[in-house]
Amino acid sequence: MSDQALFNDDEHLLGGDDEQLPLIADQTWKVLIADDEPDVHKVTQMVLHNFSFDGLKLELISAYSGQEAKDIMSSRDDIALAMLDVVMEDEHAGLEVARYIREDLKNRYTRLVLRTGQPGQAPESEVIRNYDINDYKDKTELTTTKLNTLLYATLRSYRDICTLNQNRKGLEGVIKASTEVFSSGTLTKFASAVLSQITNLLGLEQSALYCSSITHDTQLNIETRTFRILAATGDMETSHTVTSLEELPEQVQKGFREVLADHKSHYHEDYYIGYFSTQKGSESLLYVTFHHELSELDKQLLEIYAANVAVTYENLLMRDDIQETQKELVYMLGEAVEQRSKETGAHVKRVAQISQLLASAYGLSEQEAELIKLASPLHDVGKVGIPDSILNKPGKHTPEEWKIMQTHAMIGEEILAKSDKRILQLGSIIAGQHHEKWNGNGYPRGLKGEEIHIAGRITALADVFDALGSKRCYKDAWPIEKIITIIKEERGEQFEPKLVDLFEENIDALVAIRAKFPDNY
Repeated sequence: MSDQALFNDDEHLLGGDDEQLPLIADQTWKVLIADDEPDVHKVTQMVLHNFSFDGLKLELISAYSGQEAKDIMSSRDDIALAMLDVVMEDEHAGLEVARYIREDLKNRYTRLVLRTGQPGQAPESEVIRNYDINDYKDKTELTTTKLNTLLYATLRSYRDICTLNQNRKGLEGVIKASTEVFSSGTLTKFASAVLSQITNLLGLEQSALYCSSITHDTQLNIETRTFRILAATGDMETSHTVTSLEELPEQVQKGFREVLADHKSHYHEDYYIGYFSTQKGSESLLYVTFHHELSELDKQLLEIYAANVAVTYENLLMRDDIQETQKELVYMLGEAVEQRSKETGAHVKRVAQISQLLASAYGLSEQEAELIKLASPLHDVGKVGIPDSILNKPGKHTPEEWKIMQTHAMIGEEILAKSDKRILQLGSIIAGQHHEKWNGNGYPRGLKGEEIHIAGRITALADVFDALGSKRCYKDAWPIEKIITIIKEERGEQFEPKLVDLFEENIDALVAIRAKFPDNY
Protein backbone atom coordinates (compact mmCIF):
# COMPACT_ATOMS: atom_id res chain seq x y z
CA MET A 1 0.00 0.00 0.00
CA SER A 2 1.34 3.46 -0.84
CA ASP A 3 1.99 5.96 1.97
CA GLN A 4 -0.45 8.37 0.38
CA ALA A 5 -3.20 5.77 0.46
CA LEU A 6 -2.31 4.93 4.04
CA PHE A 7 -2.68 8.49 5.26
CA ASN A 8 -5.73 9.15 3.15
CA ASP A 9 -7.68 6.18 4.44
CA ASP A 10 -6.40 5.05 7.85
CA GLU A 11 -8.57 4.58 10.86
CA HIS A 12 -9.15 7.07 13.66
CA LEU A 13 -6.29 6.82 16.17
CA LEU A 14 -8.17 7.98 19.21
CA GLY A 15 -11.79 6.90 18.85
CA GLY A 16 -13.77 3.68 18.71
CA ASP A 17 -13.66 0.93 16.12
CA ASP A 18 -16.19 2.58 13.82
CA GLU A 19 -14.35 5.89 13.41
CA GLN A 20 -12.08 6.72 10.48
CA LEU A 21 -8.87 8.70 10.24
CA PRO A 22 -9.27 12.15 8.70
CA LEU A 23 -7.40 13.09 5.56
CA ILE A 24 -3.87 14.44 6.06
CA ALA A 25 -3.88 17.46 3.80
CA ASP A 26 -0.12 18.15 3.57
CA GLN A 27 1.08 14.51 3.80
CA THR A 28 3.53 14.63 6.71
CA TRP A 29 4.30 12.44 9.70
CA LYS A 30 3.05 14.25 12.81
CA VAL A 31 5.45 13.99 15.77
CA LEU A 32 4.72 15.50 19.21
CA ILE A 33 7.67 16.77 21.26
CA ALA A 34 6.65 17.27 24.91
CA ASP A 35 9.43 18.89 26.96
CA ASP A 36 9.60 21.88 29.30
CA GLU A 37 13.05 22.90 28.01
CA PRO A 38 12.84 25.19 24.93
CA ASP A 39 16.35 24.18 23.87
CA VAL A 40 15.26 20.56 23.48
CA HIS A 41 12.64 21.66 20.95
CA LYS A 42 15.16 23.76 19.04
CA VAL A 43 17.78 21.01 18.90
CA THR A 44 15.21 18.39 17.89
CA GLN A 45 13.89 20.67 15.13
CA MET A 46 17.43 21.22 13.88
CA VAL A 47 18.49 17.58 13.96
CA LEU A 48 15.34 16.34 12.22
CA HIS A 49 15.01 19.22 9.77
CA ASN A 50 15.74 17.08 6.69
CA PHE A 51 14.38 13.79 7.99
CA SER A 52 11.95 11.87 5.79
CA PHE A 53 10.47 8.40 5.83
CA ASP A 54 8.76 6.71 2.90
CA GLY A 55 8.91 9.98 1.00
CA LEU A 56 7.13 12.02 3.67
CA LYS A 57 8.73 14.67 5.86
CA LEU A 58 8.08 15.36 9.55
CA GLU A 59 5.87 17.96 11.13
CA LEU A 60 7.04 18.56 14.70
CA ILE A 61 4.42 19.76 17.17
CA SER A 62 5.62 21.25 20.47
CA ALA A 63 4.16 20.97 23.96
CA TYR A 64 5.93 22.52 26.98
CA SER A 65 4.03 20.74 29.74
CA GLY A 66 2.24 17.50 30.43
CA GLN A 67 -1.14 19.23 30.40
CA GLU A 68 -0.41 20.86 27.05
CA ALA A 69 0.58 17.46 25.65
CA LYS A 70 -2.72 15.98 26.90
CA ASP A 71 -4.68 18.80 25.30
CA ILE A 72 -2.96 18.26 21.96
CA MET A 73 -3.46 14.50 22.02
CA SER A 74 -7.14 14.81 22.95
CA SER A 75 -7.82 17.27 20.13
CA ARG A 76 -5.87 15.55 17.33
CA ASP A 77 -6.05 12.13 15.76
CA ASP A 78 -3.00 12.22 13.53
CA ILE A 79 -0.01 11.96 15.89
CA ALA A 80 2.25 9.13 14.74
CA LEU A 81 4.87 9.50 17.49
CA ALA A 82 4.92 11.31 20.86
CA MET A 83 8.33 11.86 22.53
CA LEU A 84 7.60 12.68 26.17
CA ASP A 85 9.94 14.14 28.75
CA VAL A 86 9.39 12.36 32.06
CA VAL A 87 9.93 15.43 34.26
CA MET A 88 8.05 18.58 33.28
CA GLU A 89 5.69 20.49 35.60
CA ASP A 90 6.19 17.63 38.06
CA GLU A 91 8.39 14.55 38.43
CA HIS A 92 6.00 12.17 36.68
CA ALA A 93 4.30 14.44 34.13
CA GLY A 94 5.48 12.40 31.11
CA LEU A 95 4.44 9.14 32.72
CA GLU A 96 0.99 10.61 33.39
CA VAL A 97 0.70 11.71 29.75
CA ALA A 98 1.58 8.17 28.57
CA ARG A 99 -1.06 6.69 30.89
CA TYR A 100 -3.64 9.28 29.73
CA ILE A 101 -3.03 8.49 26.04
CA ARG A 102 -3.38 4.73 26.47
CA GLU A 103 -6.07 4.47 29.15
CA ASP A 104 -8.22 7.60 28.88
CA LEU A 105 -8.01 8.21 25.14
CA LYS A 106 -7.86 4.47 24.32
CA ASN A 107 -5.18 5.32 21.77
CA ARG A 108 -3.20 2.18 20.91
CA TYR A 109 -1.73 3.50 17.68
CA THR A 110 0.47 6.49 18.48
CA ARG A 111 4.00 5.33 19.29
CA LEU A 112 5.19 6.58 22.69
CA VAL A 113 8.85 7.21 23.56
CA LEU A 114 9.80 8.55 27.02
CA ARG A 115 12.91 10.69 27.30
CA THR A 116 14.56 11.66 30.56
CA GLY A 117 17.56 13.65 31.71
CA GLN A 118 17.32 12.09 35.17
CA PRO A 119 17.30 8.30 34.71
CA GLY A 120 17.41 7.58 38.43
CA GLN A 121 14.03 9.22 39.08
CA ALA A 122 12.18 6.81 36.83
CA PRO A 123 14.14 3.55 36.47
CA GLU A 124 13.91 2.11 32.94
CA SER A 125 12.93 -1.42 33.96
CA GLU A 126 10.10 -0.13 36.13
CA VAL A 127 8.78 2.28 33.48
CA ILE A 128 8.89 -0.28 30.66
CA ARG A 129 7.08 -2.80 32.86
CA ASN A 130 4.35 -0.50 34.21
CA TYR A 131 3.60 1.80 31.28
CA ASP A 132 2.45 0.94 27.75
CA ILE A 133 5.28 2.69 25.93
CA ASN A 134 7.43 1.70 22.98
CA ASP A 135 10.84 2.94 24.10
CA TYR A 136 12.62 4.70 26.94
CA LYS A 137 15.70 6.86 26.23
CA ASP A 138 18.19 8.87 28.22
CA LYS A 139 18.48 12.28 26.56
CA THR A 140 22.27 12.03 26.66
CA GLU A 141 22.27 8.92 24.48
CA LEU A 142 20.05 10.38 21.77
CA THR A 143 22.71 11.37 19.26
CA THR A 144 21.68 12.45 15.78
CA THR A 145 22.20 8.94 14.45
CA LYS A 146 20.29 7.28 17.28
CA LEU A 147 17.47 9.82 17.05
CA ASN A 148 17.14 9.11 13.33
CA THR A 149 17.19 5.38 14.04
CA LEU A 150 14.48 5.85 16.67
CA LEU A 151 12.31 7.80 14.22
CA TYR A 152 12.66 5.17 11.49
CA ALA A 153 11.78 2.33 13.85
CA THR A 154 8.76 4.00 15.48
CA LEU A 155 7.31 5.42 12.26
CA ARG A 156 7.70 2.09 10.51
CA SER A 157 5.88 0.43 13.41
CA TYR A 158 3.12 3.05 13.34
CA ARG A 159 2.70 2.64 9.59
CA ASP A 160 2.49 -1.15 9.78
CA ILE A 161 0.03 -1.11 12.67
CA CYS A 162 -2.23 1.29 10.79
CA THR A 163 -1.97 -0.82 7.65
CA LEU A 164 -2.90 -3.99 9.54
CA ASN A 165 -5.76 -2.22 11.25
CA GLN A 166 -7.02 -0.85 7.96
CA ASN A 167 -6.89 -4.34 6.48
CA ARG A 168 -8.91 -5.61 9.44
CA LYS A 169 -11.48 -2.86 9.06
CA GLY A 170 -11.62 -3.48 5.33
CA LEU A 171 -12.34 -7.18 5.82
CA GLU A 172 -14.99 -6.32 8.42
CA GLY A 173 -16.50 -3.98 5.83
CA VAL A 174 -16.53 -6.77 3.23
CA ILE A 175 -18.23 -9.15 5.66
CA LYS A 176 -20.84 -6.53 6.55
CA ALA A 177 -21.37 -5.58 2.90
CA SER A 178 -21.65 -9.23 1.88
CA THR A 179 -24.18 -9.87 4.65
CA GLU A 180 -26.32 -7.00 3.36
CA VAL A 181 -26.21 -8.49 -0.13
CA PHE A 182 -26.90 -12.06 1.08
CA SER A 183 -30.07 -10.85 2.81
CA SER A 184 -31.48 -9.30 -0.37
CA GLY A 185 -34.74 -11.00 -1.22
CA THR A 186 -34.93 -10.25 -4.94
CA LEU A 187 -32.53 -9.57 -7.81
CA THR A 188 -33.51 -5.89 -7.85
CA LYS A 189 -32.81 -5.50 -4.15
CA PHE A 190 -29.64 -7.53 -4.55
CA ALA A 191 -28.32 -5.25 -7.30
CA SER A 192 -29.15 -2.09 -5.35
CA ALA A 193 -27.39 -3.57 -2.31
CA VAL A 194 -24.29 -4.33 -4.41
CA LEU A 195 -24.04 -0.73 -5.53
CA SER A 196 -24.79 0.66 -2.09
CA GLN A 197 -22.25 -1.52 -0.30
CA ILE A 198 -19.47 -0.87 -2.82
CA THR A 199 -20.15 2.83 -2.35
CA ASN A 200 -19.71 2.40 1.40
CA LEU A 201 -16.73 0.11 1.06
CA LEU A 202 -14.67 2.43 -1.14
CA GLY A 203 -16.11 5.80 -0.18
CA LEU A 204 -17.43 6.60 -3.68
CA GLU A 205 -20.45 8.62 -2.61
CA GLN A 206 -20.28 10.95 -5.61
CA SER A 207 -19.10 8.43 -8.19
CA ALA A 208 -21.21 6.71 -10.85
CA LEU A 209 -21.81 3.00 -10.44
CA TYR A 210 -23.18 0.55 -12.96
CA CYS A 211 -24.06 -3.11 -12.50
CA SER A 212 -24.84 -5.53 -15.31
CA SER A 213 -25.17 -9.28 -15.65
CA ILE A 214 -24.73 -11.30 -18.80
CA THR A 215 -26.55 -14.49 -19.70
CA HIS A 216 -23.66 -16.86 -20.29
CA ASP A 217 -23.59 -18.75 -23.57
CA THR A 218 -20.25 -19.81 -25.00
CA GLN A 219 -21.79 -20.04 -28.47
CA LEU A 220 -22.55 -16.30 -28.54
CA ASN A 221 -19.96 -13.65 -29.27
CA ILE A 222 -19.78 -10.48 -27.20
CA GLU A 223 -21.85 -8.37 -29.60
CA THR A 224 -24.79 -10.80 -29.64
CA ARG A 225 -24.99 -11.50 -25.93
CA THR A 226 -27.98 -10.19 -23.98
CA PHE A 227 -27.21 -7.66 -21.25
CA ARG A 228 -29.54 -7.38 -18.28
CA ILE A 229 -29.19 -4.18 -16.29
CA LEU A 230 -29.82 -4.97 -12.63
CA ALA A 231 -29.11 -1.55 -11.12
CA ALA A 232 -27.50 1.73 -12.07
CA THR A 233 -26.79 5.04 -10.39
CA GLY A 234 -25.14 8.37 -11.06
CA ASP A 235 -24.32 9.06 -14.69
CA MET A 236 -25.33 5.51 -15.64
CA GLU A 237 -28.86 5.78 -14.25
CA THR A 238 -30.42 6.16 -17.70
CA SER A 239 -29.05 2.78 -18.83
CA HIS A 240 -31.75 0.63 -17.20
CA THR A 241 -33.30 -0.33 -20.55
CA VAL A 242 -30.03 -1.27 -22.27
CA THR A 243 -30.03 -4.78 -23.79
CA SER A 244 -26.98 -4.75 -26.09
CA LEU A 245 -23.36 -3.73 -25.84
CA GLU A 246 -23.66 -1.07 -28.54
CA GLU A 247 -26.14 0.93 -26.45
CA LEU A 248 -23.62 1.44 -23.64
CA PRO A 249 -21.19 4.40 -23.42
CA GLU A 250 -18.00 3.86 -25.42
CA GLN A 251 -15.76 3.56 -22.34
CA VAL A 252 -18.05 0.93 -20.82
CA GLN A 253 -18.21 -1.00 -24.11
CA LYS A 254 -14.42 -1.04 -24.32
CA GLY A 255 -14.05 -2.16 -20.71
CA PHE A 256 -16.64 -4.92 -21.04
CA ARG A 257 -15.01 -6.29 -24.20
CA GLU A 258 -11.64 -6.38 -22.44
CA VAL A 259 -12.79 -8.24 -19.33
CA LEU A 260 -15.01 -10.65 -21.26
CA ALA A 261 -12.08 -11.53 -23.47
CA ASP A 262 -9.61 -11.87 -20.55
CA HIS A 263 -12.09 -13.33 -18.03
CA LYS A 264 -10.71 -11.11 -15.25
CA SER A 265 -11.27 -7.68 -13.74
CA HIS A 266 -9.46 -4.60 -15.06
CA TYR A 267 -8.38 -1.50 -13.15
CA HIS A 268 -7.96 1.83 -14.88
CA GLU A 269 -6.97 5.27 -13.66
CA ASP A 270 -10.49 6.46 -12.92
CA TYR A 271 -12.73 3.42 -13.38
CA TYR A 272 -12.93 -0.28 -12.62
CA ILE A 273 -14.53 -3.10 -14.61
CA GLY A 274 -15.24 -6.09 -12.45
CA TYR A 275 -15.65 -9.53 -14.02
CA PHE A 276 -17.21 -12.23 -11.84
CA SER A 277 -17.97 -15.79 -12.85
CA THR A 278 -19.06 -18.86 -10.93
CA GLN A 279 -18.38 -22.57 -11.29
CA LYS A 280 -21.72 -22.99 -13.02
CA GLY A 281 -20.70 -20.58 -15.78
CA SER A 282 -22.76 -17.48 -15.03
CA GLU A 283 -21.01 -14.15 -15.59
CA SER A 284 -21.68 -10.69 -14.26
CA LEU A 285 -20.00 -7.33 -14.77
CA LEU A 286 -19.63 -4.25 -12.63
CA TYR A 287 -18.56 -0.82 -13.87
CA VAL A 288 -17.43 1.68 -11.24
CA THR A 289 -15.96 5.14 -11.68
CA PHE A 290 -14.02 6.91 -8.94
CA HIS A 291 -12.13 10.15 -8.33
CA HIS A 292 -9.01 8.71 -6.71
CA GLU A 293 -6.73 5.82 -7.58
CA LEU A 294 -7.60 2.60 -5.77
CA SER A 295 -5.02 1.31 -3.30
CA GLU A 296 -3.90 -2.30 -3.31
CA LEU A 297 -6.11 -2.88 -0.27
CA ASP A 298 -9.11 -1.41 -2.10
CA LYS A 299 -8.50 -3.82 -4.96
CA GLN A 300 -8.16 -6.81 -2.64
CA LEU A 301 -11.38 -5.89 -0.86
CA LEU A 302 -13.17 -5.48 -4.18
CA GLU A 303 -12.10 -8.92 -5.35
CA ILE A 304 -13.15 -10.62 -2.09
CA TYR A 305 -16.48 -8.80 -2.13
CA ALA A 306 -17.01 -9.50 -5.82
CA ALA A 307 -16.50 -13.25 -5.33
CA ASN A 308 -19.24 -13.25 -2.67
CA VAL A 309 -21.51 -11.18 -4.91
CA ALA A 310 -21.10 -13.58 -7.83
CA VAL A 311 -22.10 -16.62 -5.75
CA THR A 312 -25.06 -14.75 -4.24
CA TYR A 313 -26.20 -13.64 -7.69
CA GLU A 314 -26.17 -17.19 -9.00
CA ASN A 315 -28.07 -18.45 -5.95
CA LEU A 316 -30.68 -15.73 -6.48
CA LEU A 317 -31.03 -16.71 -10.13
CA MET A 318 -31.56 -20.33 -9.14
CA ARG A 319 -34.09 -19.32 -6.49
CA ASP A 320 -35.88 -17.07 -8.98
CA ASP A 321 -36.06 -19.96 -11.45
CA ILE A 322 -37.55 -22.21 -8.76
CA GLN A 323 -40.05 -19.54 -7.71
CA GLU A 324 -41.04 -18.84 -11.31
CA THR A 325 -41.52 -22.57 -11.86
CA GLN A 326 -43.66 -22.75 -8.71
CA LYS A 327 -45.75 -19.79 -9.86
CA GLU A 328 -46.30 -21.31 -13.30
CA LEU A 329 -47.26 -24.68 -11.82
CA VAL A 330 -49.70 -23.03 -9.40
CA TYR A 331 -51.31 -21.04 -12.22
CA MET A 332 -51.39 -24.08 -14.48
CA LEU A 333 -53.04 -26.17 -11.76
CA GLY A 334 -55.56 -23.44 -10.98
CA GLU A 335 -56.32 -22.90 -14.66
CA ALA A 336 -56.67 -26.66 -15.21
CA VAL A 337 -59.42 -26.69 -12.58
CA GLU A 338 -61.07 -23.69 -14.25
CA GLN A 339 -60.98 -25.41 -17.64
CA ARG A 340 -62.51 -28.55 -16.17
CA SER A 341 -65.31 -26.27 -15.00
CA LYS A 342 -65.56 -25.10 -18.63
CA GLU A 343 -64.40 -21.66 -17.51
CA THR A 344 -61.52 -20.65 -19.77
CA GLY A 345 -61.05 -17.16 -18.43
CA ALA A 346 -58.24 -15.65 -16.31
CA HIS A 347 -60.03 -16.02 -12.98
CA VAL A 348 -57.09 -17.45 -11.02
CA LYS A 349 -54.70 -14.72 -12.21
CA ARG A 350 -57.16 -12.01 -11.26
CA VAL A 351 -57.82 -13.55 -7.85
CA ALA A 352 -54.06 -13.66 -7.25
CA GLN A 353 -53.59 -9.98 -8.16
CA ILE A 354 -56.68 -8.84 -6.25
CA SER A 355 -55.65 -10.83 -3.17
CA GLN A 356 -52.19 -9.26 -3.18
CA LEU A 357 -53.63 -5.76 -3.48
CA LEU A 358 -56.07 -6.31 -0.61
CA ALA A 359 -53.35 -7.92 1.54
CA SER A 360 -51.07 -4.91 1.08
CA ALA A 361 -53.94 -2.51 1.79
CA TYR A 362 -54.77 -4.52 4.92
CA GLY A 363 -51.26 -3.81 6.23
CA LEU A 364 -49.61 -7.16 5.67
CA SER A 365 -45.91 -7.14 4.83
CA GLU A 366 -44.68 -7.28 1.25
CA GLN A 367 -43.58 -10.89 1.79
CA GLU A 368 -46.94 -11.92 3.26
CA ALA A 369 -48.87 -10.23 0.44
CA GLU A 370 -46.65 -11.91 -2.15
CA LEU A 371 -47.16 -15.32 -0.53
CA ILE A 372 -50.95 -14.88 -0.58
CA LYS A 373 -50.72 -13.89 -4.24
CA LEU A 374 -48.78 -17.09 -5.00
CA ALA A 375 -51.07 -19.38 -3.01
CA SER A 376 -54.54 -17.95 -3.78
CA PRO A 377 -54.81 -19.47 -7.32
CA LEU A 378 -55.13 -22.83 -5.56
CA HIS A 379 -58.35 -21.88 -3.77
CA ASP A 380 -60.57 -24.17 -5.90
CA VAL A 381 -58.10 -27.00 -6.51
CA GLY A 382 -60.44 -29.35 -4.60
CA LYS A 383 -62.90 -29.20 -7.50
CA VAL A 384 -60.82 -31.94 -9.13
CA GLY A 385 -62.70 -34.31 -6.82
CA ILE A 386 -66.18 -33.14 -7.85
CA PRO A 387 -68.03 -35.12 -10.57
CA ASP A 388 -68.50 -33.29 -13.90
CA SER A 389 -72.26 -33.68 -13.69
CA ILE A 390 -72.33 -31.58 -10.54
CA LEU A 391 -69.39 -29.28 -11.31
CA ASN A 392 -70.75 -28.20 -14.69
CA LYS A 393 -74.48 -28.34 -13.98
CA PRO A 394 -76.05 -25.23 -15.57
CA GLY A 395 -79.01 -25.05 -13.23
CA LYS A 396 -79.44 -24.97 -9.48
CA HIS A 397 -78.00 -27.85 -7.47
CA THR A 398 -80.21 -30.13 -5.44
CA PRO A 399 -79.49 -30.23 -1.69
CA GLU A 400 -77.59 -33.50 -2.18
CA GLU A 401 -75.57 -32.07 -5.07
CA TRP A 402 -74.79 -28.91 -3.14
CA LYS A 403 -73.52 -31.00 -0.23
CA ILE A 404 -71.15 -32.79 -2.60
CA MET A 405 -70.11 -29.49 -4.18
CA GLN A 406 -69.17 -28.09 -0.78
CA THR A 407 -66.69 -30.93 -0.22
CA HIS A 408 -64.28 -29.29 -2.68
CA ALA A 409 -63.00 -27.07 0.15
CA MET A 410 -61.89 -29.98 2.31
CA ILE A 411 -60.61 -31.95 -0.69
CA GLY A 412 -58.38 -29.04 -1.72
CA GLU A 413 -57.16 -28.53 1.83
CA GLU A 414 -56.23 -32.19 2.21
CA ILE A 415 -54.47 -32.41 -1.16
CA LEU A 416 -52.24 -29.38 -0.48
CA ALA A 417 -51.65 -30.12 3.22
CA LYS A 418 -49.44 -33.07 2.22
CA SER A 419 -46.69 -30.66 1.13
CA ASP A 420 -44.32 -28.88 3.51
CA LYS A 421 -43.71 -26.01 1.06
CA ARG A 422 -44.87 -22.58 2.24
CA ILE A 423 -46.90 -21.77 -0.86
CA LEU A 424 -48.75 -25.07 -0.81
CA GLN A 425 -49.25 -24.95 2.95
CA LEU A 426 -50.89 -21.54 2.65
CA GLY A 427 -52.77 -22.80 -0.40
CA SER A 428 -54.15 -25.57 1.80
CA ILE A 429 -55.45 -23.01 4.32
CA ILE A 430 -56.99 -20.88 1.57
CA ALA A 431 -58.62 -23.87 -0.12
CA GLY A 432 -60.17 -24.98 3.15
CA GLN A 433 -61.30 -21.54 4.36
CA HIS A 434 -62.25 -19.38 1.37
CA HIS A 435 -65.92 -20.35 1.81
CA GLU A 436 -66.02 -19.60 5.53
CA LYS A 437 -67.98 -16.46 6.48
CA TRP A 438 -67.26 -13.69 8.96
CA ASN A 439 -70.60 -14.38 10.73
CA GLY A 440 -69.81 -18.10 11.12
CA ASN A 441 -72.38 -19.35 8.59
CA GLY A 442 -69.86 -20.57 6.03
CA TYR A 443 -68.44 -24.02 5.29
CA PRO A 444 -66.82 -26.50 5.81
CA ARG A 445 -66.18 -25.80 9.53
CA GLY A 446 -68.35 -22.77 10.31
CA LEU A 447 -65.38 -20.67 11.42
CA LYS A 448 -66.22 -17.17 12.61
CA GLY A 449 -64.44 -13.80 12.53
CA GLU A 450 -60.69 -13.96 13.13
CA GLU A 451 -60.88 -17.74 13.51
CA ILE A 452 -60.64 -17.58 9.72
CA HIS A 453 -57.05 -17.12 8.54
CA ILE A 454 -56.45 -13.67 7.03
CA ALA A 455 -55.43 -15.30 3.74
CA GLY A 456 -58.78 -17.13 3.68
CA ARG A 457 -60.70 -13.92 4.42
CA ILE A 458 -58.87 -12.01 1.70
CA THR A 459 -59.17 -14.71 -0.97
CA ALA A 460 -62.87 -15.17 -0.17
CA LEU A 461 -63.58 -11.54 -1.06
CA ALA A 462 -61.29 -11.61 -4.11
CA ASP A 463 -62.95 -14.82 -5.35
CA VAL A 464 -66.50 -13.53 -4.97
CA PHE A 465 -65.72 -10.14 -6.51
CA ASP A 466 -64.17 -11.72 -9.58
CA ALA A 467 -66.64 -14.60 -9.90
CA LEU A 468 -69.63 -12.24 -9.86
CA GLY A 469 -68.05 -10.22 -12.65
CA SER A 470 -67.31 -13.30 -14.78
CA LYS A 471 -69.55 -15.42 -17.00
CA ARG A 472 -70.23 -18.90 -15.67
CA CYS A 473 -72.16 -21.92 -16.96
CA TYR A 474 -74.96 -21.04 -14.58
CA LYS A 475 -74.98 -17.20 -14.96
CA ASP A 476 -73.91 -14.13 -16.94
CA ALA A 477 -71.36 -11.57 -15.71
CA TRP A 478 -72.77 -8.97 -13.32
CA PRO A 479 -72.26 -5.20 -13.80
CA ILE A 480 -69.76 -3.65 -11.42
CA GLU A 481 -72.36 -1.50 -9.67
CA LYS A 482 -74.39 -4.58 -8.70
CA ILE A 483 -71.27 -6.38 -7.46
CA ILE A 484 -70.30 -3.43 -5.24
CA THR A 485 -73.80 -3.31 -3.79
CA ILE A 486 -73.83 -7.03 -2.96
CA ILE A 487 -70.38 -6.93 -1.32
CA LYS A 488 -71.34 -3.88 0.76
CA GLU A 489 -74.49 -5.69 1.88
CA GLU A 490 -72.30 -8.60 3.05
CA ARG A 491 -70.13 -6.33 5.23
CA GLY A 492 -69.95 -8.04 8.63
CA GLU A 493 -71.90 -11.02 7.30
CA GLN A 494 -69.93 -12.93 4.70
CA PHE A 495 -66.92 -10.59 4.70
CA GLU A 496 -64.78 -8.89 7.35
CA PRO A 497 -65.88 -5.22 7.67
CA LYS A 498 -62.33 -3.89 7.35
CA LEU A 499 -61.83 -5.78 4.09
CA VAL A 500 -65.07 -4.45 2.63
CA ASP A 501 -63.96 -0.91 3.51
CA LEU A 502 -60.62 -1.50 1.80
CA PHE A 503 -62.46 -3.01 -1.17
CA GLU A 504 -64.46 0.23 -1.57
CA GLU A 505 -61.35 2.41 -1.17
CA ASN A 506 -59.48 0.47 -3.85
CA ILE A 507 -62.32 -0.30 -6.26
CA ASP A 508 -60.69 1.55 -9.18
CA ALA A 509 -57.51 -0.51 -8.82
CA LEU A 510 -59.53 -3.72 -8.56
CA VAL A 511 -61.49 -2.90 -11.70
CA ALA A 512 -58.19 -2.15 -13.45
CA ILE A 513 -56.95 -5.65 -12.57
CA ARG A 514 -60.04 -7.16 -14.21
CA ALA A 515 -59.37 -5.08 -17.32
CA LYS A 516 -55.70 -6.12 -17.40
CA PHE A 517 -56.52 -9.86 -17.32
CA PRO A 518 -59.67 -10.27 -19.46
CA ASP A 519 -61.48 -13.57 -19.98
CA ASN A 520 -60.79 -15.37 -23.25
CA TYR A 521 -63.87 -17.40 -24.11
